[in-house]
Amino acid sequence: MTTLKEQYNTEIKDALQKEFNYPNRMMIPGLSKIIINMGIAEITKDKNAIKDCEAELAAITGQKPIITNAKKSISNFKLREGQPVGMKVTLRGQRMYDFIYRFVHVVCPSIRDFRGLKRSFDSRGNYSLGLPGQEIFPEINLDNMKRTQGMNITFVTTAQTDAECEKLLELVGIPFEKQKVS
Repeated sequence: MTTLKEQYNTEIKDALQKEFNYPNRMMIPGLSKIIINMGIAEITKDKNAIKDCEAELAAITGQKPIITNAKKSISNFKLREGQPVGMKVTLRGQRMYDFIYRFVHVVCPSIRDFRGLKRSFDSRGNYSLGLPGQEIFPEINLDNMKRTQGMNITFVTTAQTDAECEKLLELVGIPFEKQKVS
């Protein structure tokens, strides 16, 4: 079985070169990193929430998450400056390709009533998606899970346009929704 990185270097680059007619092979877009964010709003109610979420995110990604703190206090949200509000993991290299492979071939098919991911590109060639819960990942033991926690996943590419980013992610295997023909 070839890895996704080898497939990118041998097949996907050639397909992108053929479709977009790049004058230089260095202009072909690639994946830079994947950022996985998880907000922990329950930290004010349950002090063990941060440890539980940290362990689950570490199990999903294979590396320890960084805890993000509030930059300023907001009294309406009972938030104090310096209080933990979330965590993030940045995946690069082989871990990034392994995560994409598991996401495409294991996680997406396990989503109930899955018809594809929505197209939500920013104008700079990046793609973001939100997941309602972490229970769809096979690394999470459902018996030990105490709360459902959503997460945001951002695929950062070197693509200059959304069309290049979309084609790159389609070739990598990200299953997008079928566009309606009118």
